[in-house]
Amino acid sequence: MNGFMDGVIRCSRYAFGPNRLHYCGPDANREILSYINESESDPGLRQLLREFETMFPYLRHIADATGIADPFDERVVEAYWLGNELLEMIDTRAFYRHLVEGQRIKDKLGVKTFNLVAEKVGQGAVPHHSFHVFDIWKRSGHTNHEHTPEFMDECRVGWGTVLATDGPTISVSTEPLIMVHGKYVLGNPIERKLARRLEAEYDIEQIKPGDVVSIHWGVPCEVINKHQADMLKKYTLRHIHLANQTV
Repeated sequence: MNGFMDGVIRCSRYAFGPNRLHYCGPDANREILSYINESESDPGLRQLLREFETMFPYLRHIADATGIADPFDERVVEAYWLGNELLEMIDTRAFYRHLVEGQRIKDKLGVKTFNLVAEKVGQGAVPHHSFHVFDIWKRSGHTNHEHTPEFMDECRVGWGTVLATDGPTISVSTEPLIMVHGKYVLGNPIERKLARRLEAEYDIEQIKPGDVVSIHWGVPCEVINKHQADMLKKYTLRHIHLANQTV
């Protein structure tokens, strides 16, 4: 974990990719990028992130459910985007209420579809970004894009081992989301080229072969350690398994 990177900046890195494509949050991508590149946060950036109508309620729920005062505490940010021990501390009934009242999923999906989603809370679903991607976002119909495996692969937070760096691009080995016999699985590793869209000097600019990076909407977000990568894979696979029950 990057101990010198506060939770607000860290959260901004993950929010940047979908915001750049106008999928989530306010129309303030240049402002968010400026904060990231300067590695400085202030109340203005916090307010911008509070306007992400899906992400911020999840952060607030994780914080409230685990007794943490700040929704942008680094532990909370990590729990939502990558996964950590906080997710296992959250009462399933509290998470169910959050989906109904905080995210208003029943209103958005209708009772029948919501019940399919809600059943998975009792089966181990937690407020991790991958759960929203695989079981809620794909059902919400809020974009005109067909929810193909390729599109879902961009929306989830993935990970990749850096193979090479070449100026503004890096090549990574990553396991893509694919469909096999009508079910989601992670496929064999492929090589993928990514642009370094974030300019923070202390890690994104210093990526080297062998590093593992998290990836969201084609943007390398940060260098993560083995434990963080293991947590991300653990919760991703858990929610793929749950999604496959009702694909």
